[in-house]
Amino acid sequence: MAASGFSGLGYQIVWTQQFGLVLGHESAAVLAVVAAFFGGLSLGSLLLGKRIEASAKPLRWYAGCEALIGFWGGVLMLAMPVASGAALQLIGPDATPLWHWGVAFGASFLLLLPATAAMGATLPAMARLSAADVAPLYAANTLGAVAGVLATAFWLIPAWGLTASAGLCVAFNLASALLAGMALQGRPTPTLGPWRSNRPLWMLAATGLLGIAYEVLAVRVLSQVAEDTVYTFALLLAVYLAGSALGAAAFARWPGLRSTPRLLQALALSCLLGMAALWGAEAIKQALQPETFAAALSTEALLAVAVFALPTLLMGALFCQLSADASRAGIPFSRALGVNTLGAMLAAPLFGVALAPALGPKLALLLVAAGYLRLLPAWRSAGWWLPAAATTALALFAPPLAFIALPDGGRVLSYRDGAMAAVSVVEDATGVARLHINNRQQEGSSATQHVDGRQALLPLLLHPAPQRALFLGLGSGVTAGVAARLPGVQVEAVELLPEVIAASALFRTGEGPAPHLLAADARRYVRTATQRYDVIVSDNFHPARSGSGALYTVEHFHAVRERLAPAGLFCQWLPLHQLDIATLRSIAASFQQTFPDGVALLASNSLDTPTLGLVGRAGGTRFQPRAWPELAARFGLADDFAVLGSVIADAAALRRFAAGAPLNSDDRPWVAYRAPRITYAPDSAPRDRLLDVLGELQVDASTLLTTPDAGLAMRLTAYAQARRSYLELGRRTTPSADPAVMLARVGPALLAVLRQSPDFQPAAQPLRRLAQALAQRDPAAARQLLDALTRIRPDLASL
Repeated sequence: MAASGFSGLGYQIVWTQQFGLVLGHESAAVLAVVAAFFGGLSLGSLLLGKRIEASAKPLRWYAGCEALIGFWGGVLMLAMPVASGAALQLIGPDATPLWHWGVAFGASFLLLLPATAAMGATLPAMARLSAADVAPLYAANTLGAVAGVLATAFWLIPAWGLTASAGLCVAFNLASALLAGMALQGRPTPTLGPWRSNRPLWMLAATGLLGIAYEVLAVRVLSQVAEDTVYTFALLLAVYLAGSALGAAAFARWPGLRSTPRLLQALALSCLLGMAALWGAEAIKQALQPETFAAALSTEALLAVAVFALPTLLMGALFCQLSADASRAGIPFSRALGVNTLGAMLAAPLFGVALAPALGPKLALLLVAAGYLRLLPAWRSAGWWLPAAATTALALFAPPLAFIALPDGGRVLSYRDGAMAAVSVVEDATGVARLHINNRQQEGSSATQHVDGRQALLPLLLHPAPQRALFLGLGSGVTAGVAARLPGVQVEAVELLPEVIAASALFRTGEGPAPHLLAADARRYVRTATQRYDVIVSDNFHPARSGSGALYTVEHFHAVRERLAPAGLFCQWLPLHQLDIATLRSIAASFQQTFPDGVALLASNSLDTPTLGLVGRAGGTRFQPRAWPELAARFGLADDFAVLGSVIADAAALRRFAAGAPLNSDDRPWVAYRAPRITYAPDSAPRDRLLDVLGELQVDASTLLTTPDAGLAMRLTAYAQARRSYLELGRRTTPSADPAVMLARVGPALLAVLRQSPDFQPAAQPLRRLAQALAQRDPAAARQLLDALTRIRPDLASL
């Protein structure tokens, strides 16, 4: 049973990630696969359990079920790409939420049904083969599942990939089928009395619903506190399962737990205590301040224990108690297990998709506690009134389970709970608004509009005549909004979360036409849409967050290229402040599988939030100087040097940089498992990573130009050298509010940078600002500085 549990949860981790590639987001896949798992378990237990319990050869049933699980696991290893493609086409590029979720749950259920139905029959079969009662079997099966979750997430998938990990689970199932006959034998079926009551079945169904509802809702809340990586989900699931296993083991050992009313009362109270832990989760994390990868994972495990340990222990004991109640009422175990998992199947769509967004996590979790109380037969007892009063008080007076990092003097402009995430917009005391998803990742700011605009314009300006552009990811909407203001360009933007689309309205400036916004998943859209685009720009998705690593795979880059028009250009922005150099190499290597002539850009000269871009184009990446539109000048892109000079690596240099790096693919999701390490424990400052990368990259400007121009190429090379000197100066300079102090610190060095490349205006701009600041207090110093500027570039010195 432990081996069977290992393979069952190993499959769940693998299938969740595989379905995430189709359904659009890992949280959607989690809900769909959870529902499909429990639906199949229920069906298998209900349809096959009665036959198993009446059979004279239960060993054959058990071995056959294990063999079928292994066989179907092997079938899915081969058939998943075809099945995924069919599901993608069925969902379509811009499905309604009802259709999307309907296909997600339905396709997952049907595709996994042969394996999950067989899984549902293994526990009834084992109950016939073992002399022990159900509780030890359930405990062993669940502890095996804990090992399967941890081994799959922390070792198998990172080392072997999804398909090979599934193959190991197949081997476990087949080995269980082959070896069962060597160690097990059937025993007579206990004679059950007449079926006297349906109440135990209703109780089992309700507690199955409430138990998984608590898991779904608590994981949703913790995603706003934890880092929301693949490791986060694995730890939360492992603690949940471990608690259930320990509860079953405790039930078998301690007769004092064998009281349904006491367990229900305790469960209601434990849910409220778990909610208290959720309210304090951010404070716990801040108090611990983990600084290493292991410490950060330990902190997330501690949060999981605080929220899940007591409720899940009681849930495991309650399942065993209700199964015993059902047996005494003449109900076979297979029927008890079947209705329990049927209730569990309903939890994901009901609480995860419907109630959590409608009521908020707080009220939805209080419904879970109230549900346990409603099952108590004697509601007038003191044990009922205490948790009931606490539930009512929390509903009326407790704050919502919403985590919003609010700066001093700030205010919340918008907050929305959705089916997949919570989205907030917060304004600080200076009036700067920031958009956050799950309180963790910043998706845009009114203070970064200049840089966000550059991320829109640079790819569009590098295309000779863009007419139709697609933006994957919306964020605050500034990037797509700036693109829509470029004359003659029709802009569409795809965003997974409807709540982000709604929040982006707060960042609209009202200038120019608005882009056409689509609520859809980026991966799914580029695979199912039929139109082609001159330019596709992909946002700088945080690579460690749930599901984002799939937007940096070889397969996704190939799909993007299929959506490009002839000579179409693709730009993938990368947040260097959120990934390490090893992850950057992997993404660059994966990008070059589709765009072997790709080059790298630098969006701006920011040292704290450096953003790199990988640019590829069908037919090669050579560009031509031209007159740039008026809008470009507003974002510092007024000439050839600002536009073409943003290239920091030519194709040959990028190939050398990425040489030997592991490819990030759908089957080997290297980025999803590597990127969290820097999120949990940064190994360097972003500015240091930027300068390390620039030290490895070179650009031969002559390879970038459509028409050879030795003079322009030489000036572009000097521009790149000046940029490196400028950034090095920024790294070692301590800012000061006194312009005289800053002039002494950076004035001579900035003039030296400008002498390297008079075209490098970013070095001239701070000198001009210093001269303006000194004009009143020290006119002589200001005039001396302007004279020095005039000697280098006369047109740069005017005030």
